[in-house]
Amino acid sequence: MPLFSKFAPLVPRLRRLSTAAATAAGEDPKLSRIADELLALSPAELDDYAALLRLKLRLSLTSSAAAGGASPAGAGDAAAGAEEASAAVKTAFDVKIEKYEAAAKIKIIKEVRAVTDLGLKEAKELVEKAPVVVRTGLPKEEAEALAAKLKAAGAAVALE
Repeated sequence: MPLFSKFAPLVPRLRRLSTAAATAAGEDPKLSRIADELLALSPAELDDYAALLRLKLRLSLTSSAAAGGASPAGAGDAAAGAEEASAAVKTAFDVKIEKYEAAAKIKIIKEVRAVTDLGLKEAKELVEKAPVVVRTGLPKEEAEALAAKLKAAGAAVALE
């Protein structure tokens, strides 16, 4: 599904909002000009721009097409992209606390505070919401080390 078709109903409203906000807030003229030029593009030009932006940012071209349900080239390409994605080696992991022993709650909160920038109250609330992801996007070694610390403290941990 093309990117623009999802947002087509919003374009007139965005045009009104962008011009009103630019004049009211005294925005940067360069950013206002860029926003106005983007809103003036046709649907085909917006799809081309989205693909170009993904390339410039080194994002996967197949990720948005697979999320949208179909690729412009057809369903066969979407299936090939899904197989390619599953064959890729996972490099970033999320550490998730599945559950914990009530007696070990304080130790787990201390570990969560040590690995995050959370205060005592925020760490306590996070731990009490288990199952919950504590850290995301960690390399395998760091994720395994964090999981080992949390397991030693008394938590049941999963790497995703």
